[in-house]
Amino acid sequence: MARLTREQSQALTREKLLLSASDVVARDGYSGATIERIAEEAGYSKGAFYSNFENKEDIFLQLLERHAGGDVVELTGLLDGYDDPKKIIDAMCDWANQRAKDKRWGTLAIDLLRIARRDNTLEERHLRLFKDQWEGLGKLLSAKLFPYGGSDIEPLYVGGVVLELIYGGLSSFMKDDSPGEMVRATLTSMHLAHLYRHMKQPARK
Repeated sequence: MARLTREQSQALTREKLLLSASDVVARDGYSGATIERIAEEAGYSKGAFYSNFENKEDIFLQLLERHAGGDVVELTGLLDGYDDPKKIIDAMCDWANQRAKDKRWGTLAIDLLRIARRDNTLEERHLRLFKDQWEGLGKLLSAKLFPYGGSDIEPLYVGGVVLELIYGGLSSFMKDDSPGEMVRATLTSMHLAHLYRHMKQPARK
């Protein structure tokens, strides 16, 4: 087997640390996760951690950035073959229920933002992470569900509503299909309201 280059070795180290951070936060939460534990479970020293990440906040921000970007890519592929609004909404409902089963992401995002605000370290990078994800999903859904020139609501808010129902509240702790059913109700209402607003009004006699 060919020996890894320095760049390949560092990339592998980063990947293992990110995977370890994901496992640790799922088990211990953001506050309970420590750099020592992340490094140890990845099989590295703290020095290896600091060679790749500035601090605990940095690694978890990168983890969230990867996850958030992955959602939009995944949904773009998932919805690519659908044109019928009902099938699109059904697919979103199923996806929402599957995503909500993994509670680490919503909890991590809330904890990270809360602590950043408390410590006065909240920056545009934190907010841009969610804005990009919301807007990406909103544009995708607007093109699929709102045929008359897109949604009457800004894509940022369309995506934000859907993703907050999945990740941001208590819905993921309710019965298994709660997030999906709330997403279904929201998207169906938005779609029907859009159609209603753009229906041709009958001419007055």
